[in-house]
Amino acid sequence: MIKLPSFIGEVAGGELKDPQMFERALTHGSHGRETYERLEFLGDRVLGLVVAEWLYERFPNEPEGKMSRRYNALVARETCGEVGRALDLPPFIRLGKQAREDHANLSDNVVGDVVEAIIGAFYLDGGLERAAAFIRAHWAPFLDGQRKAPEHPKSALQERAALKKLGVPSYELVSRFGPHHAPRFRVKVSLGKHGEAEAEGDSKQEAETAAAAALLENLR
Repeated sequence: MIKLPSFIGEVAGGELKDPQMFERALTHGSHGRETYERLEFLGDRVLGLVVAEWLYERFPNEPEGKMSRRYNALVARETCGEVGRALDLPPFIRLGKQAREDHANLSDNVVGDVVEAIIGAFYLDGGLERAAAFIRAHWAPFLDGQRKAPEHPKSALQERAALKKLGVPSYELVSRFGPHHAPRFRVKVSLGKHGEAEAEGDSKQEAETAAAAALLENLR
């Protein structure tokens, strides 16, 4: 059995029904067949349910649209990645040789996936209450920092463009590069003659978001 991060035992009160499940939660596809993918699928849904219920309780007078913006920011891969790095997860992620040399354990995609897989493992090992306790403890700083519902850069750019009659933002994938297990994407967003911007990310969606934010800044 591999050494697990200490917080896993602390959350479980020292009693894990299936320690090997947490090993799988830390295992990337480049390492072997027993990987985190199924646990990540489950953990993603558990995270969504817990965050949605939390927002429903926390903001009883907010309309659905504002809660959705809060929700999207809290369950984003970047947020999961930040949680994982705060928990010092990267050194514990099991990778194949090439993925390790490429530092795949530092990417938001991989760290975020592992965090969601661990949530899935907590849910199966100790039920929703244990998974929710873990989520509320480690996502609280992100929720507490939301003085108002965050506005997604792509939505904000579309609204700004409509307000100023600049047309509709157009997104184009410029390139995909890097190793197969940790690709990077470069995207360009354009408003025709009114401006354009390019940005990179660990996913096409992340790159589009960063490009929209950059163009928004240029329009100010």
